[in-house]
Amino acid sequence: MARRLLHPRRWTPQQLADPGPTGPLTVRHRLPTGDTGPEDVVFDHTGRIVTGTADGRIVTLDPETGERRVLAETGGRPLGLHARADGGLLVCDHDKGLLEVRPDGTVEVLVDTVDGVPLTFASNVVESSDGTIWFTTSTSHWDLENYLGEALEHTSSGRLLRRDPDGTVTTVLSDLKFGNGLVLSPDESHLLVAETTGYRIRRHWLTGRTETLVDNLPGFPDNMSLGSDGLLWVAIAAPRDRLLDRLLPRPGLLRLLVWNLPDAVRPKATPIAWVMAFDLDGRLVHDLRAADGSYGFITSVTEHDGTVVVGSLTENDIAVLAHLPG
Repeated sequence: MARRLLHPRRWTPQQLADPGPTGPLTVRHRLPTGDTGPEDVVFDHTGRIVTGTADGRIVTLDPETGERRVLAETGGRPLGLHARADGGLLVCDHDKGLLEVRPDGTVEVLVDTVDGVPLTFASNVVESSDGTIWFTTSTSHWDLENYLGEALEHTSSGRLLRRDPDGTVTTVLSDLKFGNGLVLSPDESHLLVAETTGYRIRRHWLTGRTETLVDNLPGFPDNMSLGSDGLLWVAIAAPRDRLLDRLLPRPGLLRLLVWNLPDAVRPKATPIAWVMAFDLDGRLVHDLRAADGSYGFITSVTEHDGTVVVGSLTENDIAVLAHLPG
């Protein structure tokens, strides 16, 4: 299949800072999902892990025994998840849009168009106590298989959207650099939004103001979660690519050349397993990394009562991490 034409936009990232102290990321055990690509992981109201796989299934797993149960099948590609107190879920499905999965496993489409245009690449979702749903889209131009195109093009076409209880959908932010992970603060005063290709996490106050919480990250932030420890846990899918950082401010022809290289020689994500955790003032608390091949391309992380679990777009299993250092 021919590749989509690239329309590069210039952007100058900040100079990559020297890394500070890091700790080891150690996998305690793996939990098979029955398929591949558990892109997001969350804990449900019973303490079981919930994830979606590439074959469209939503599965729950016991974090200790690995006992697996299929909750639902979306018929698409589930990505970001939000667990409801009643045992149901909200699901961002790459193919289907924003979905509701009821406790009995039935699936309903909540949003599949925005302003008359099909909803594309829904990424992550949270819900407030009054039933308002907030969700992100990563890009309006690319699909999951060709996400590298968005990194090279840098169109900043990701969005933050709101679905009110009456079903009205409103675009809140429309300039996100690959909108991704989404967290609602405990007091529901603001949202935290990961911009994967912007190397940052933004804070959007529900009163309307938006600011940067963490900037100039050393890698690509993906899904995020608020742990029971009160920390903002952030999956870092891969380290920043120094070649990409050099190309982004330059004429787009150079990125066009890279995009048209054969797959075998195009830039690829550095294999690493990496998560970070911040307090809600943006101060770094944990920076855990492993490059031993024990796990890779982490796209989600969640913590519950001291248990840290990670998921990946490319692995077949979920990984439960060893106890945190210190």
